[in-house]
This record gives sequence, C-alpha cells and structure tokens, in this order.
Amino acid sequence: MKAVVVKEPGGAEQLLFKDFSKPIPGKGEILIKVKASAINRTDIVSREGKSGYMANPILGIEVSGEVVETGEDANLQLGTRVMGLVNGGGYAQYALMPADRAMKIPDNLSFEEAAAIPEVFLTAYQTLFLVR
Repeated sequence: MKAVVVKEPGGAEQLLFKDFSKPIPGKGEILIKVKASAINRTDIVSREGKSGYMANPILGIEVSGEVVETGEDANLQLGTRVMGLVNGGGYAQYALMPADRAMKIPDNLSFEEAAAIPEVFLTAYQTLFLVR
C-alpha cells in the first residue's frame, strides 16, 4: 500500500510516498480502506519534528473509510462507513483503528466531511460547549 511519511523534519516538501505492507488488525482493531484523511495540528507538529507523538512512521490520526477486515472482538460489519482517530497511519490506503473509537458515518455526510469530525470538529465543539 502507499502511505505518506516524512523524509526529514520540516515543511510539506518533506512529505513523500512510500510502500508498506497492508496492516493486519489485532484484537479489538478494524482495518479500514481510507477514503479521506484530515490534516490537523498534531500532524503538522509531527511533520516538523517537534513532537515525539508519532510512533508510527506514517502520518495522520484522523480518517474516514470503510471497514474491510476485523480483528478478534471487533464487532463491526464489513463495509461499514466509519470515521475516527488512529494511532498514526491515517495518510495511507489502509489504516488500523481501535474498534471502540470507530464512529459510524451518517448517510448524509461524505467521507471528506466525516474525516474532519473526530479531532478538529469535536475539539472545537468541546471547547465551545463543554469547557467553561
């Protein structure tokens, strides 16, 4: 599969495609075929080398896509449209996601719209309405 990695810390010009094996879901994980990824502050800081957050060499934490495989104890149907946060690896053709983080995408949302919800939208929502 193709995925985006950082050649060396810096700007967007340091991003490049690299080939990886398709991940295999473990217990409690799902494998999604990524349809869209969002770009957020965590990704930018990681790309710039200012964060030790990314244990995964593939960038991206916020994705949407379709479930194509499930690990043990992951109770989602194949083909389910989901969005959620991954532990890195979202800028790829396939990504692993903990099944308990997967949110089903409403029929009226596109994959692109859904990819912006798990981190960016929900953080803004929490800040505006829940944090006082």
